[in-house]
Amino acid sequence: MNVKGRSALVSGGASGLGLATAQRLASEGMRVIALDLDASVQRAADSWPHLEFVAADVCDSEAVGQAVDVANRDGNLSVVVNCAGIGDPGRVLSRSGPLALERFERVVKVNLIGTFNMIRLAGHAMSSNKRDGEERGVIVNTASVAAFDGQIGQASYAASKAAIAGMTLPIAREFAGAAIRVATIAPGLFETPLLGELPQEVRDGLGASVPFPARLGLPDEYADLVYAIVRNPMLNGEVIRLDGAIRMAPR
Repeated sequence: MNVKGRSALVSGGASGLGLATAQRLASEGMRVIALDLDASVQRAADSWPHLEFVAADVCDSEAVGQAVDVANRDGNLSVVVNCAGIGDPGRVLSRSGPLALERFERVVKVNLIGTFNMIRLAGHAMSSNKRDGEERGVIVNTASVAAFDGQIGQASYAASKAAIAGMTLPIAREFAGAAIRVATIAPGLFETPLLGELPQEVRDGLGASVPFPARLGLPDEYADLVYAIVRNPMLNGEVIRLDGAIRMAPR
């Protein structure tokens, strides 16, 4: 797909993997709308004037619908990247009792249902747009290596990310009729705001656990893969690990 002059919508676009992706797509000539929570948008808007920021919760159908309308105002929304997500580690059984159901529900709601909400609304909008060559658009989701190698304390996170991986193929098969591709990236350990809160020695230890390169992944490397997926029309219905060959230990 030739993306120059076309529009992209990136959730979680005010920081981390989402911001790096938004910047990369903008550098390729796209009009980029970065969707994120209000507080994150307010912090990012002044620093990145070349991006358009929209405040919305990915679980809010009305707010996401409005963001899709903004992105598709010229009928050329072509790329959607789902980077919004949260983690809330906790053992299912602990000394204080079973994990609160509300904590599990919240992670699944934001990560899985939020991603699906973006897919259904953006997919609907793109399905009526004109084709660019043989395709109308591309949707890239974000899973995690935790979908395959979930650690103790990651039940909710691993479940939500495994579900994103699991719905990739059936949605890609369905959207094929609309000439819209769907793919998912499963990142390993990356430099993100969440990991940035950890002490440096902990981050160094996490990086050293990656076989090669023995470091944390860079958001720009995630963005590079997004752009490669967008550019390659045969990448469809696939979940791609981006992890330096890491396989997570139980804890």
